[in-house]
Amino acid sequence: MPRLSLLAASCAALLAFPCLATEASPGPREPKIQLAILIDTSGSMDGLINQTREQLWKIVNTFAAAKRDGKRAKLELALYQYGNDGLSASSHFVKKMSGLTSNLDQVSEQLFALRTNGGEEWCGAVVQHALQELEWSRHPGDLKLIYVAGNEPFDQGPIDYRGVVKQAIARGIVVNTIHAGDEAAGIAGHWRDAAALADGSFLTIDQDRAVARVDAPQDAELARLNEQLNQTYVAYGRLGVQAAARQVAQDANARGMSAASVASRTAAKVSGAYRNEDWDLVDAQARGQKASAMPTEALPEPLRAMAPADRDAFIQTKAKEREALAAKISALAKERDAWVAAELKKQASSGGKAMDDALLESATEKAKAANFSF
Repeated sequence: MPRLSLLAASCAALLAFPCLATEASPGPREPKIQLAILIDTSGSMDGLINQTREQLWKIVNTFAAAKRDGKRAKLELALYQYGNDGLSASSHFVKKMSGLTSNLDQVSEQLFALRTNGGEEWCGAVVQHALQELEWSRHPGDLKLIYVAGNEPFDQGPIDYRGVVKQAIARGIVVNTIHAGDEAAGIAGHWRDAAALADGSFLTIDQDRAVARVDAPQDAELARLNEQLNQTYVAYGRLGVQAAARQVAQDANARGMSAASVASRTAAKVSGAYRNEDWDLVDAQARGQKASAMPTEALPEPLRAMAPADRDAFIQTKAKEREALAAKISALAKERDAWVAAELKKQASSGGKAMDDALLESATEKAKAANFSF
């Protein structure tokens, strides 16, 4: 079995803002893809966490294109950490960092907040917490995936993993396992067995392998367009300013990883998966909540002095600016993807190791089996 980077195992986020509720636009129900990442944060897992951070926005971009019955899917991510002595023993050394959410900046924030420490790595317990605590869809057509990543035997701890993963698949939740080590050790440590019992995939990774990074000619322009894109956001509500600051902070976290991470994040920000109607007036208005209908105190200062009709016109202008930038970014991102694919092919043909998408492929295969298209 080929080894792969954590690449798409993951992603997740924080709690939704208690801002003003937005009204959903009338129309058919959105299909959902729900993905929960349960990541070992014991002392030896720094490489695993860094791989997840590096690949987060590529994961988002892949699932942003997913549709079912012609309707674009809503992507929701959740994040847990386990196996860390800094966590409470009463909760099995497990902590929910984020419930299932479409607020992807909070996903990124929580990933970058993870720190490793020694601890008890109880896989059965973390899966049980995710089953009991997350708001899993009850709709039979939605895709529900758990990815558990770690390196200690899967059968450790007080919770029998076999019963837990059987409960998961009985609810239509597929448990996939990612063993940070060689295949033989993963099999001996029951990682393959756990996945098999829940119709999931057993994957192995080299958590110390550096993620393949290819700087592309489009990177500088994508970074510049990202700065312009941020100017089209209009924060509102009690926590709007905080959310806008979080957006900028996650741009900085992506820059700290690589130019490729910035490019992927920029492309993700103009995808259907990046949704901020709970704090951004442009997204809120696109989903039926007009600025003119909001309390004046919920609006940012420049809009408060405007007449209601002028407020809506201002937001519409910002929406058109964003639409134009999104078209440029999407086209440039496609050019970048093609350029990078060609470069990675050259590396592979000359003996270099190309970025391994095996994990992402396993997730998209399950999506296609559930009648999602890409």
